[in-house]
Amino acid sequence: MSGGAWTVLAVAGVTAAYALGSRRLATTPVSSAIVFTGCGVLLGPAVLGVVAGDDASPITALLEAALTLVLFTDAMAVRRRDLTRGGFLPRRLLGIGLLLSIAAGWLLAVPLFPGLTVWELALVGVILAPTDAALGKTAISDRRVPPLVRQGLNVESGLNDGMVLPFFVVFLAAVPGTSYAAEGVAGTFWRSLLLSTVLGLLIGGVAGRLLQAARARGWITREWRHVYVLAVAAASYELAVVVDGSGFIAAWVAGFAFGHALRNLPSGPPGTAPPGHDGARDTTPELAEDLGGLLASIALLLFGAVLLGPALQDLTWQIVLYAVLSLTVVRLLPVALSLLGSGLRPPTVLYIGWFGPRGLASVVLGLLVAEEHVAGTGTIGRVVAVTVGLSVLLHGATAAVLAGAYGAWYRRSLAASGGGLREADEVPEARNRRRLGGPDGPAT
Repeated sequence: MSGGAWTVLAVAGVTAAYALGSRRLATTPVSSAIVFTGCGVLLGPAVLGVVAGDDASPITALLEAALTLVLFTDAMAVRRRDLTRGGFLPRRLLGIGLLLSIAAGWLLAVPLFPGLTVWELALVGVILAPTDAALGKTAISDRRVPPLVRQGLNVESGLNDGMVLPFFVVFLAAVPGTSYAAEGVAGTFWRSLLLSTVLGLLIGGVAGRLLQAARARGWITREWRHVYVLAVAAASYELAVVVDGSGFIAAWVAGFAFGHALRNLPSGPPGTAPPGHDGARDTTPELAEDLGGLLASIALLLFGAVLLGPALQDLTWQIVLYAVLSLTVVRLLPVALSLLGSGLRPPTVLYIGWFGPRGLASVVLGLLVAEEHVAGTGTIGRVVAVTVGLSVLLHGATAAVLAGAYGAWYRRSLAASGGGLREADEVPEARNRRRLGGPDGPAT
């Protein structure tokens, strides 16, 4: 039996086993990310050797597909009002906190990894800046947490992985020996940023309006609407790759344009819905979101086997210290600075600062750097692997407990203040992005 067959069997077995106990595990501190990552380490070459990482091409393809779907569907879910009406929190976290996190991660890496060049150090900061809501799902979905905080964290995690991509490609182009360096920073800026953005806008906008027209005329079934989203996401990614641009940037931008077109669907006569439209709740992106979540879970298993397991065998105190600092200082300090003068209480700032888990985007970007085979990529890969692994463990295990504790503090403070808390500000109801891994948390 080939190594590839054993890998497929192991992935299928872990996925099926978790599915059978998913509801039971959802009520415990053991998150799906912990299960898949832990099984990956156990099944990988560092322990049992069932999952081999000799050929990284299929693994890379799966990780890229997962991130493409997540970027596209996350962008679809974001609306303009999420950043305007009641959107001061995500605006501050994205406009100030994200930039400060990149800078802090860059600067803290300088004394710990003197063998890396200035641009390789910058890549460390960029790769570990985006957050992944799926790793601390309960912290965002628990109804005991005020809507302002839940919505702010949800919007932040949906946008920051796409927002770091321009920094990533430009910094990678500045590292000698990489594929991006051959075109230079100017060429990378043109193809990966400008051209990819234009292609994403065109594909997402046109595809969204075509779907809008087909739905209004009753030409498309519900099932094929779901499949259509997958096709648009794949097309936006691949077209950008064909012209040597950034498929991830194109998919992210296409998601915005596609979602905007769908939200402008004509409502028809009063009290009616257009043919083929399901009414108040649009289920169009659900298949893509579920598939993206499944691929992300499988990606964590392969991450544990191929990246984290070997990295744990080659630990240094510098890597461990940086991982701890990345999850604390590099996140908490920028969040605190970005929220100065916001009126939010210290427990809220600490809660928001702690729940900045690192996940799929960091894994994929770290693997893309490792594939460049230039000096320093080995160190960068180990730093990313250990940081994400520690985040999976700590954020997953603390999500339910801290959400409950923070929710209890919020209720007491709200009662004591007579409703005068900034945390109690009303925000527009958002459609929750679907993520595999458990229910939406306890109801109020």
